[in-house]
Amino acid sequence: MPKIRVGLVGVGNCACALVQGVEYYKNIRSEEECVGLRHLYVGKYHPSDIEFVCAFDVTAGKVGKDLSEAIFERPNNTLRFAEVPKLDVEVLRGPLLDGMSKYAGEVAEVDDSPEVDVAQSLKESGAEVVVNLLPSGASEASLRYAEESLKAGCAFINATPNLIASESSWAERYAEAGLPIVGDDLTDQVGATFLHKVLLETLNRRGVKVSRTYQLDVGGGTESADTLSRAWEVKRRIKTKSVMSVLPYEAEVVAGSTDFVEFLKNSRDSYFRLEGLYFGGVPFSMDIKLQTVDAPNAGSVLLDVIRGVKIALERGDAGHVLPISAYAFKHPAKILPLLEADELFEKYITEA
Repeated sequence: MPKIRVGLVGVGNCACALVQGVEYYKNIRSEEECVGLRHLYVGKYHPSDIEFVCAFDVTAGKVGKDLSEAIFERPNNTLRFAEVPKLDVEVLRGPLLDGMSKYAGEVAEVDDSPEVDVAQSLKESGAEVVVNLLPSGASEASLRYAEESLKAGCAFINATPNLIASESSWAERYAEAGLPIVGDDLTDQVGATFLHKVLLETLNRRGVKVSRTYQLDVGGGTESADTLSRAWEVKRRIKTKSVMSVLPYEAEVVAGSTDFVEFLKNSRDSYFRLEGLYFGGVPFSMDIKLQTVDAPNAGSVLLDVIRGVKIALERGDAGHVLPISAYAFKHPAKILPLLEADELFEKYITEA
């Protein structure tokens, strides 16, 4: 089985969980034992078929180290759930641009070595898929890596809320190059936006009308701090639009991050409120709290996306790949109902 050769942009908490996840699931061959994955196989590909061949970061303490060590360096603070052997992948010094926020700069230092030629490094590593895991708000840096990925002839996965894959100009350029691009803003496995949409869809199917609802997130760690300081508006816009898309009528909807609590570390507390009317116009209200660890929430979906993009490469599908984007991201080029997006992805990965 050919390997899926992956380059990582940003060696933060999400990268840490993703790398650990490949190791954690590599020897599991039975669906019954596969707790935590939606798909043990995507097409013919198992998690063990993913090989990390290069990685980029700007943080002192990560740059120059083997990826297996760098994923546990400060300011990373997510859970360690797998022992990762040496990967023989040195973390390279990428371009800084806006990749380091004010908060991140207070808890980590920028490495002082010169930046590498990203496109050339990708080519030399043999990478075929680039995964953008930069912090929220790093729009200039994300665009730069999308450009370098295109130059290197790699497919591009944009997990960040910076709008790239859903922009027609980028989709067209990748299509012209014969390369797939998917995104934007990865949906978590046990995510607040996903749960919010499921609740609203279910209530609507049962004849309930929700008049107003909110989803408010409080988190710790650099990602939560970056979201509030640099991407609050775009994140709220993306989340709110995604949640509103499941309702066939107008309602008051607010969804987004509201505060940063440092001692939560890589954890996130999400609060939901739903108000509306059911039989006889009788009012109801519902309050829910969800607690998760942030980084592992990205792992299952990312493993599906990476393997889906490999299938797209093999089929010669270029430009924005809707079956993958609609399934795994909050802001694809076209937002689809959850069930329709799931069915479209399942059909995509199983068709001959």
